[in-house]
Amino acid sequence: MAVTSGKADIADAIAERTGLTKRDSAEALAAAVEAITEAMQRGERVQLTGFGTFETRDRKARKGKNLQTGETIDIPARRVPAFKAGKTLKEAVK
Repeated sequence: MAVTSGKADIADAIAERTGLTKRDSAEALAAAVEAITEAMQRGERVQLTGFGTFETRDRKARKGKNLQTGETIDIPARRVPAFKAGKTLKEAVK
């Protein structure tokens, strides 16, 4: 199994498949990631048909435990990023 270590490897794969330069591929990938991030910051969902959906979810405040001291702590509510794989992606990785 090949291991993709990050953006550089993905940009290289884009360059190989499209004929773009590695630099142009890296810039395109960075722009796509930035656009998805900005949309999620605004609370919008980003759906890439066949791949999946990026969205934010709200987590409620809850009680937790400090494992070192055993003390009960309050964990505040927050918004977290989430990804739900699309049907085509799920089928591809079976």
